[in-house]
Amino acid sequence: MKEYTVAILGATGAVGTQMLQCLEERSFPVGRLKLLASARSAGKTMAFRGEDIVIEEATPASFEGCDIVLGAADDAIAKALLPSAVDAGATVVDNSHAFRMDPDVPLVIPEINGGDIAWHKGIIANPNCATIIALVPTWPIHQLAGVRRMIVSTYQAASGAGAPGMAELVSQIEAMGKGEPLPEPRAFAAQLVSNLIPQIGGFNDEGYTSEEMKLQNEGRKIMHLPELAVCCTCVRVPVLRSHSESVTLELERPVTLEAVREALAAAPGVKLVDDRAAESAHDRYPMPLDTSDQDLIWVGRVRRDISNPDVARGITFWCCGDQIRKGAATNAVQIAELLTR
Repeated sequence: MKEYTVAILGATGAVGTQMLQCLEERSFPVGRLKLLASARSAGKTMAFRGEDIVIEEATPASFEGCDIVLGAADDAIAKALLPSAVDAGATVVDNSHAFRMDPDVPLVIPEINGGDIAWHKGIIANPNCATIIALVPTWPIHQLAGVRRMIVSTYQAASGAGAPGMAELVSQIEAMGKGEPLPEPRAFAAQLVSNLIPQIGGFNDEGYTSEEMKLQNEGRKIMHLPELAVCCTCVRVPVLRSHSESVTLELERPVTLEAVREALAAAPGVKLVDDRAAESAHDRYPMPLDTSDQDLIWVGRVRRDISNPDVARGITFWCCGDQIRKGAATNAVQIAELLTR
């Protein structure tokens, strides 16, 4: 098997660290690994397959000799450095928002549109985490009956703000448990513990946040549905990791609940957990506590949308998935796996 020189840009962050773990778990054919981060991390080490790999400072010259670069840095760093990786001959799979809506850049969820990597010009974009978690189970239903419209509410974990977000929530929980004053919020707009924050990203003129618009804009590109209509409300919740979403679909054609459940149960990347009679809540429906540290999107609470005038064309479900894994790192490594075939 051919081996590849792989670099991770932003290797020390929550997503970069998870990318490293995924490469090892999935036995990716890494011949040489380069870990790239800021100057303050240079010289430190991270373990990979029993070896300590020295972290290097990320510069435009860092990508010489690389075959695949996994991007886990913010938009500004991605825009500044990743074109140099392409110039050096590498193929980039980038997790930032920097290139997602570029018409020359495929935006890929392997379970849905893996074939789009065929037209890449050096960069392939990884979708937003909430987009991935919603669309993986939506896709098999779309294949059954065609999706016309989505109404989505997201319940997004602190992990969506990376390691600083998770650390902030933990520090607030600890302070509250000790009866101490809570530290001032930095990663979020307000205190997250014992609270919900109905804003992720900045607002547009219509009152929607940038996070809310990603599901429509990215969903259209990934599913090849330029007319897809999405109404989304994104909420930050005091959960450490794993996003949850309530998804209502308006379909083009009538469909039975049995057909929907069968399609979900058979769909790649999906686990159907939908047994209302189960003794344990863990077997009745998905919960973020159960879906963390794994790669499937769990789906349950599958039912009719009784508000749809044509009830046979309305489906509602609840889903949960690990934001750091399938919502980011694992999806990127899955794309890289497609590049090796």
